[in-house]
Amino acid sequence: MTQAAAGDFFVCDILGAIPKHDLASMEHPIFSLSTRPDRRVLDYEHRGTRVTITPSVRGRATIFDADILIFCISQLMAALNAGRPTARKLTLTAHDLLLATGRETSGDGYRRLRDAFERLAGTRITTNITTGPKDDPVETTTGFGLIEAWEIVRKTRAGRMVSVSVTLSDWLYRAVLAKSVLTLSREYFGLRRPLERRLYELARKHCGTQPSWQVSVKVLCAKSGSTSPLRVFRAMLREIIRADTLPDYRLEEEPGDRVRVTPRAAVVEGPAAPPLSPAALDAARALRPGADVYALEARWRAWWAETGRPPLRSADKAFVGWVRSLGG
Repeated sequence: MTQAAAGDFFVCDILGAIPKHDLASMEHPIFSLSTRPDRRVLDYEHRGTRVTITPSVRGRATIFDADILIFCISQLMAALNAGRPTARKLTLTAHDLLLATGRETSGDGYRRLRDAFERLAGTRITTNITTGPKDDPVETTTGFGLIEAWEIVRKTRAGRMVSVSVTLSDWLYRAVLAKSVLTLSREYFGLRRPLERRLYELARKHCGTQPSWQVSVKVLCAKSGSTSPLRVFRAMLREIIRADTLPDYRLEEEPGDRVRVTPRAAVVEGPAAPPLSPAALDAARALRPGADVYALEARWRAWWAETGRPPLRSADKAFVGWVRSLGG
């Protein structure tokens, strides 16, 4: 993997980076769904994975605070895919972050951003979740913050932060280097209800492009991190099912107090396109410098399916030709 030398920093300057989130945060209820300061210590265990989240006096980091991490992860992944050096310390433009995550760029928006940094830095995690390559996994059992540090680099005369630096936890940075991430819909940032966001994350993580994923309401409540009684959670879930606003996925109630999740874009049917070679992905990187080649691959596969899954003599040539057709 390409990394910057110790002490270097990475500049977030990749326009239109595809939104990415780390798998562990999507799998486990690390972020609070509360809109008020949540100072409760959360202990969560599922299938041998234990997570304890301890908030600071300012409260636990919220699912909206996670937008900062998503922005950082997205920038790092775009750089890795383009062969650029990366580092745990990132320098970013606050205005770019606010725009990319659908937030207001008013003075109040900047104040809320500062509060989010403080909650992220103050929230401590203790877990045995493993990160890193499958052939050399690392199990973290010590405590760490969601971000290690942050600082305002520059302010305007009006007092707004213009540029900030963020140092990600080593745990999260290892997950990025191992590409333990998933692409999110850009519409994710438009979801304003915390539970909607969390349900989308779980659908994206567990259903993906499978025909469907079924889960009991009780397990879904626990995985979401909701602190509401089960009957209240069930009522909120039914309201979200009726509204049907989740991007990419549809939720349906099933007998036995269960929920079925299915992808909106057509359930996976028929043969899948053959896997692409590393050479084909390298060719795509050369044609589209800075682009996320894995997101391009996903778009190409969706386009191939929508056009009737025509026979492919060479998936590599078909993919590279399609990327070339996109132009600049």
